Amino acid sequence: MTTTTSLAPLLERFFTQRLMQQRQVSPHTISSYRDTFRLFLMFSQQRLHKPPSSLKFEEIDAPLIVAFLDHLERQRGNCVRTRNARLAAIRSFVHYLSDWLGPELPVTVARIPGIPFKRHVQRLIGFVSHQEVEAILAATDDSWTGQRDHLLFLLLYNTGARIQEALNVCPQAIRFESPAHVELLGKGRKSRVCPLWPETVDLLKALLRRQPRRNDQPIFVNCYGRPLSAAGVRFKLKQYVQAAAKEAPSLAKKRVGPHTFRHSVGVQLVAAGVDTTVIRNWFGHARLDTTDLYARANLETKRKALDQVDPATKPSKPPRWRHDPELLTWLDSL
Repeated sequence: MTTTTSLAPLLERFFTQRLMQQRQVSPHTISSYRDTFRLFLMFSQQRLHKPPSSLKFEEIDAPLIVAFLDHLERQRGNCVRTRNARLAAIRSFVHYLSDWLGPELPVTVARIPGIPFKRHVQRLIGFVSHQEVEAILAATDDSWTGQRDHLLFLLLYNTGARIQEALNVCPQAIRFESPAHVELLGKGRKSRVCPLWPETVDLLKALLRRQPRRNDQPIFVNCYGRPLSAAGVRFKLKQYVQAAAKEAPSLAKKRVGPHTFRHSVGVQLVAAGVDTTVIRNWFGHARLDTTDLYARANLETKRKALDQVDPATKPSKPPRWRHDPELLTWLDSL
């Protein structure tokens, strides 16, 4: 079997055949992988002094990948999560090369999947209270863009949808009659159904009367009639949060994005005693430990659990510790 050693055709097949045709990944995954290889090819060009079109796949070895990952963290200031995401894209490409080339894959390239992901601190998720959500919704005005934004934020809070899931909603995905619900298309092209509050349905009907859309057209559009982007939503939301902070000062200390509404719904569902498996299906999580993050973030749930501890097991008064100078001296030396 004769194979080309040029990287370009292999990378093209990886995107068109493996990602688009075989795996049918989302456009967001394509964009993420595209950005990874764009950065990597630019780095390789500087490192190897060769244009991307002249690169051979034999030159893509583990030391080069490690150097690229270090470059992302040190020069570009990327966090560990981003570094790991870039590595995942490269490892996926190498797995494809292994399937495509088989024994012809050089050992130096085959070692790339052995590069480990970096561990990082799992921070508690950020969320907002119901009162803070009301302040954000109240910051919108009566214009059609204000009505659109109010509805979008309410839909995010009602369903716990990811921002792109909400932006992709078309009229045909909504059942306006009771029991009202919306069908969301999530990660991995998995669809799920979320119930809608009556006030959400009323606002949906009002916006569609004011800004009619075909059944297959996204409801949320910009002033030019084009689908609203996630970046545009983040920009507008930041302005609303700044305005809402005048009524809810606690918002000034919080970093609020579209995903914050999703986290807030999850935390409140846990506080209400909803089983985590139900929340998992509601949110479309692939793994239950992702849903468990909402339980970790909810201090009130932990406090209620602590209050349920049998009083007989609690100490009636603090114990009296014997003063041990030698032990204290040893501890001070650590």
